Amino acid sequence: MAEGGDPDVVVPSLERAETSGETCPIPEEKVESTVEPATRDSKREERLQRLRELHMRRNEARKLNHVEVVEEDKRKKLPSNWEARKRKIEWEVAEEEAMKKAELEGEDYERVKLLETSAADLERLERKKKKKNPDAGFADFAQAQFQQYQKLTKQFQPDMEAYEKQKQEMGEDFYPGVNSLAYGGSGAVSQDGIDRMVADLDKQVEKRTKYSRRRPFSHEADVDYINERNMKFNKKASRFYDKYTAEIKQNLERGTAV
Repeated sequence: MAEGGDPDVVVPSLERAETSGETCPIPEEKVESTVEPATRDSKREERLQRLRELHMRRNEARKLNHVEVVEEDKRKKLPSNWEARKRKIEWEVAEEEAMKKAELEGEDYERVKLLETSAADLERLERKKKKKNPDAGFADFAQAQFQQYQKLTKQFQPDMEAYEKQKQEMGEDFYPGVNSLAYGGSGAVSQDGIDRMVADLDKQVEKRTKYSRRRPFSHEADVDYINERNMKFNKKASRFYDKYTAEIKQNLERGTAV
C-alpha cells in the first residue's frame, strides 16, 4: 500500500493473493469486534442470574426471620415453665395410653412398667424422690399436719366436669370479690362428694390403726397424763425436750427450784 493511501493500489494486491491461493489475514481489530459482543452478553446474563439468586435468597431469609420472630414472640407470652409442663403433660398422656393398653390386655400395668424400666433408672428416680421430699422425721405437729395435707392433696382427683358446670351456672359469682354477696355459694354438696370424703376418712383411720402399734404398759412409770392421747403427746414432748428440761424437772421434784 502506497504512502499516499491510494485505494487503487490495494485492489491488485488482494487480487494477487486470491489468485495465488494465499489466505488473506483478517485484521485483529475486526476479530475483537466480532467476539466482544457475544462475551459481553454472556457475562451480563450470568450476572443477572446471580442477582436473581441473591434476591431469592434474601426473600427466603426474610421469610424465615419473620417466622422465627413470630415463634419467639409466642414463647415470650408463654409461662416460664411451659416446656416442663408440656413434657409432663405428654408423659401423662403416654402413661395413660399405656395403662389403658395394659388393662385391655389383662396385664398389671405396674409390673409391665417395672419390666421395661432399668435398675439404673429406678435408682435415679428413687434418689430424685428422696431429694425432692426428704423425710426429716417428726419436727412438730404443724409440720406433720402440713405433710399430711400435701399427701391428701396429691391423692385428690377433682371432677372437672362438675367444676366447669358450676362455673357456667354461677357466672361472675364463681370468683367473688369484696362486694360480692354470694360468698359460700349454695353450700350444697353432692352425695358422691360426701361418700368420697367418708371413704377417705375411713381409709385414714384404718391406716392409722395399722401403723400405730400398742406399746407395753409400765406400772412403774410416772403418771403424767389424763388419757391415752395425752400420754402419746407427753412421750413425744419428752423425746425432744427432756434433755433441755431434765435439770428443771429434778429441781421441781426435790423442791429446790428457784
